[in-house]
Amino acid sequence: MHKPSNNNAFIWSKTAHFAVQIYYEDTDFSGVVYHPNFLKYFERAREHVIGADVLQTLWNQQGLGFAVYKSDMICHDGVEFADIIDVRTQFCFESKFRTIWKQEIWRPNASKAAVTACIEMVCMNNKRQLTAMPMDLIALLNQTMPS
Repeated sequence: MHKPSNNNAFIWSKTAHFAVQIYYEDTDFSGVVYHPNFLKYFERAREHVIGADVLQTLWNQQGLGFAVYKSDMICHDGVEFADIIDVRTQFCFESKFRTIWKQEIWRPNASKAAVTACIEMVCMNNKRQLTAMPMDLIALLNQTMPS
């Protein structure tokens, strides 16, 4: 898995779990998930961690949002039609501008992750300029950090 660009010891959030039902439309002709769909599942899980209402308020009131800066994904095993997967998510703050998200997709009763990813997100304003995350958002996300 991708290692962040610096060697700081990061404090990772608690693991969040997000269930996703795999539908036939998510798969190719063989019933295996088409790989770009994993990025959608990871996106949904990150939104679940932050909260859609928080993201909407951040955009509508402050003109701020997040963009993927870097993504590193590895498919270790196939995920199939009718699976209900567990998207496991942890994040850390690399700076006041950037978060790093470690995400894994687990199939039911699996002994290892089917897909792993390291996704770096940056905070940007509505003019697409890099912007520091608001302190109230950092405080909210810090509530998911281990005590």
